[in-house]
This record gives sequence, structure tokens and C-alpha cells, in this order.
Amino acid sequence: MSTGLPPALAIIDVETTGARPLDDRITEVAVVRIEHGRQVARWSSLVDPGVPIPAQIRHITGISDAMVAAAPGFAALADELRRLLADAVFVAHNARFDYAFVRNAFRRCGEPFEADVLCTVKLSRTLYPQFRRHGLDALIDRHGLACAARHRALGDVDALAEFLQRVEADFPAPRLAAAVAAAMKPTKRAPALADGVLESLPASAGAYLFYDEQPPRTGRPCYVGSGRDLRSRITEHFAAADDHGRRSGLARQVRHVEVIETAGELGALLLASRLVARHRPGRNHLLDTGAICGLQMRRHRRKPPVLTRVPLHGADPLDWTDRVFGVFRSPREVDQVLARLAQEHRLCPARLGLVQAGTGACAAHRNGLCEGVCAGREAMAEHDRRLAGALARLGPAKWPWAGAIAVRETSTDGIRHASHIVDHWCLLGTADDECRLAELLAERPPRRFDYDHFRILQRWLASAAHRHAVVPID
Repeated sequence: MSTGLPPALAIIDVETTGARPLDDRITEVAVVRIEHGRQVARWSSLVDPGVPIPAQIRHITGISDAMVAAAPGFAALADELRRLLADAVFVAHNARFDYAFVRNAFRRCGEPFEADVLCTVKLSRTLYPQFRRHGLDALIDRHGLACAARHRALGDVDALAEFLQRVEADFPAPRLAAAVAAAMKPTKRAPALADGVLESLPASAGAYLFYDEQPPRTGRPCYVGSGRDLRSRITEHFAAADDHGRRSGLARQVRHVEVIETAGELGALLLASRLVARHRPGRNHLLDTGAICGLQMRRHRRKPPVLTRVPLHGADPLDWTDRVFGVFRSPREVDQVLARLAQEHRLCPARLGLVQAGTGACAAHRNGLCEGVCAGREAMAEHDRRLAGALARLGPAKWPWAGAIAVRETSTDGIRHASHIVDHWCLLGTADDECRLAELLAERPPRRFDYDHFRILQRWLASAAHRHAVVPID
């Protein structure tokens, strides 16, 4: 009788020395083989990786260098593993990760390996869309699965085998078969990246750097981005690899990916901004920082123009003795905004500096679009009062606090913490622990206006939920 699952399944889990399938090695492997719903083989072995196991990995898996010292290398296990996997669907949780490690291990032995792959993360998402979390810990808790040894290969495989039994019992065969087909559908791959690179990415917030060479010899990325979920965000780029346009060109260009995890999304945005400013990647939209400016009014000035364009990048906002109106990325943007204000408020383009001032009425006044300050038909004080009112709506928003603040962030797993020190829209620095925070507050770096940081912080702090994470310092 059809159950909706493939007739032969090889449920597999590998423990490794790290998350990079090309560089790291397998330390343990386990397989449970099921044929027509019946378990026909159950096997596991430690594996000598030939390299030291990092302390962090030892802490997670409990597998030490001493434990694998007498274990066989992968080459000695390759024939048995191939027999267990033969003519079966390769089943694993976040399967492309395990599949990439197994493929690369066989490749180092000079042997090819190919198999159809079923990812139980995708299967769970398809069958249980009402739940947000689909990691193995979540599945164990949600379904009450037995797992004798979490983060050991055979314990994890046993939990997955029980999960498959549960879904067989809970869903009719046609529904389960459709979900399996969807979970086995190959995802679009990064054309020039090795198998498993995308799957080994963390699902945490952070910044990422794309390089067009492997290894990246120049150290200059071709693109820098950020995301609240690095794995999902980066995978989005490569989903466009077969399409046309700018994104697909980038996807085909990337040879190496580097990620830097942060405590939260704000930290990711600010870090990516700093990396773009430092590396000037060719695929990013780059600002001309010298063109960043604001407007100041020269009040009571009789001769136009009455507005001065003030460079802002790198300046201390508290040094702007007169109020600055607006933050503009280019002279063209200034002209566009002033032209709009002149039209909406019947202001004089000549007095605003949009056109060369003459000795008489401007063309706008002759066309009935200017109240006539240029022709003596309107008092300068009245014109400039309307101008000041129009400019006030441009911002920038007044700094809401008396002085500097700390914006706190903590990662969803509670491991990473950050305090971003901000004063009058200027980022003074980021501290990832209390010691560094104390040093940063003692140093109190100077305020230097940065348009990108200002844009990020203004949007972030506009949210009431985000303002709850603000701690005033001064």
C-alpha cells in the first residue's frame, strides 16, 4: 500500500568539524535505511577527520579529538556508506548541508556521489505551515520525538525516522506524496559556489560580502549587503541566477561568500554601511559623500540667493550654528526639492538660487507663479517667512534626546549582544560587551555625520517598538 513516502529511504546525519563543506571534515556519520516502511539497516561510526576538532564544536557535539583518534578515516568507510545509500532517497534535516559534506568526502576519495535528496526541514514547512520554527529541536519538542543523544549522528537520525513515521500516520498518502515532491524539488543553486555553502549559512542577522574570486585575493568584495536572516537573504540573490537583469548577473559572478553575524538587524544595517564605505564594492550603489548637503537660510539678506548649501558629511551637527534644513544626496536633488517648494508655495526661484537673479521680475512672476518679491511686489520678510515654513517640513527630524543614547540589541539565541552609541544621529560606535561599552563611553568619539547612518537610524528609531531598546546616556 502506498504511504506517500519513497520506497527506499536512507536517513543520514553527519557531525563535522565546522560548517564549510569544502574545508571542514566529517567526525561522525549515521544511517538508518528504510525500505517499504521497514527498517532494514541501522549503522553509525565515528570518523577520524584528520584535523583538530574546534573547542566550540566539541562543546556542541561532545566529540573530542581523543574519541576519533582510533576511528577509521572516511575512505575506510566509503564502501559501507555507499552500500547503505545505494538506490535510496538521501534524507536529512537541512539536507543540502549533509549532502554537501558526503559528496565532498567521496570526492576527496576520488569517487563521485549523486542521489535524490529529501530535506525534512522543507517537508515540515510544507506539512505544518502554521508553525514558524522547523529546526530539529523544534520538531522534537512539537512531536514528542525520542532522541537519545542530540547532536550525535545516530540520535538525530532516530529522531528523523520517528518524524517520518508521524507524518505517515498524520497525513493521507496523496497529501504526503505532494509534500515530499515539493520538499525534493531542487532549489536553484549558486552557479559558482560549492554544494552546501548556502545551507551552511547561519539563519541569524548580519552582513555579507560577495567576492568574484575564490579565494578572494584582492580583499575587495564585489557586493555587500545585510539581512535579519542571512541564509534566506543570501539565497534570494541566487534564486535569480537563471533570470535576466542586474541581480542575475551578480548571482553568476559570485565565487565566495563571507558573513559576519550581528546581534540584530540594526547592527547588520550599520555594519553593512561601514563595509560599503570601506570597500566601495562595484555592485553597490555608492554615495558621493562630498555631495551630501543641507540648506541654511541667510536671514535678512536682500540680495539673492537667500539659501546656502552646507556640506554635511563628517561634520558635527552641533557645530551647525544655524538650523540646517533637509539632508540631500546631490545638488540635483536640492534643485528638484526647491523647484517643487517654489511651485507649491509661490516662492521666487531667483531668491532661492534656482535661476540667475536679474534686475527685474523673474520668469516665474511673469507667468503668475511667483508672488513678486523679485519685482518689489512682495516684502522680503513675508517671502522668507513662507520659505522658512516650507523648509521646516524637510527635516531632519529633531534629535529626541538630551544627548547620547545606547540602542541595545540581543540575538534571538541570546548569544550575541550589542550596544550602538548614537548622538544627534551620529553613530559613535558599537560595543559587543559591557567592558567595550565602558571604554566607548569613556572615549566618547567625536560626532561625525554620515548620511547612510542617519538614514538607517532615523527609520529605525521612528518605530515605537525599537525605541523601547533605547537607554539614554546623557
